[in-house]
Amino acid sequence: MAAPHTQVRALLALFAVLLVVSSRGPSDRLTWVLEVGPIVIVGVLVAATGARFPLTPLLYTLIGVHATILAVGGAYTYAEVPFGFWLRDLFGFERNPYDRIGHFAQGFIPAIAAREILLRCSPVARGRWLAFLVLCICLACSAFYELFEWWAALATGAAADAFLGTQGDPWDTQWDMFLALCGAACALALLGRAHDRAVRALAD
Repeated sequence: MAAPHTQVRALLALFAVLLVVSSRGPSDRLTWVLEVGPIVIVGVLVAATGARFPLTPLLYTLIGVHATILAVGGAYTYAEVPFGFWLRDLFGFERNPYDRIGHFAQGFIPAIAAREILLRCSPVARGRWLAFLVLCICLACSAFYELFEWWAALATGAAADAFLGTQGDPWDTQWDMFLALCGAACALALLGRAHDRAVRALAD
């Protein structure tokens, strides 16, 4: 297993590559700034806490995946990502589903992050209460992000249309929060045991 500082350097290097590549002629500069902002924030947090509070390799990997999803969405705007058009044509969707993938990930990856912090920094033990609290945290984060999108739209007007990415769906906000909740539930169901092993290995 790679040392924590090596994992931190690798993740920060990935962040740098994603930011540089995605910044080269994005479809909408404001959307790019808003979408990659979380990458910068997480990068600062990882760099600041990596030595005294290293995360599990599983969580570092998931953070890298999430950052990649955000960078691609920022480069193209979520409604215009080519991979999303390929999925739309393959499955006969009515819209580009890449933003649905992004919001599912917005629940999936933070669920493991919240679970790890609760397990390592709180008296909450493994069990139903842990799962409930993780789901609540992820849903709250998703709701806050929807509020942030609303504030961005109020502040910038039509310039935020690409960032909102509703694609004409009046229920887009509800879908976004529902998919984040589904992503969090899937993360707990699929990765709970693997995450337990990773947390124990980190403590050894």
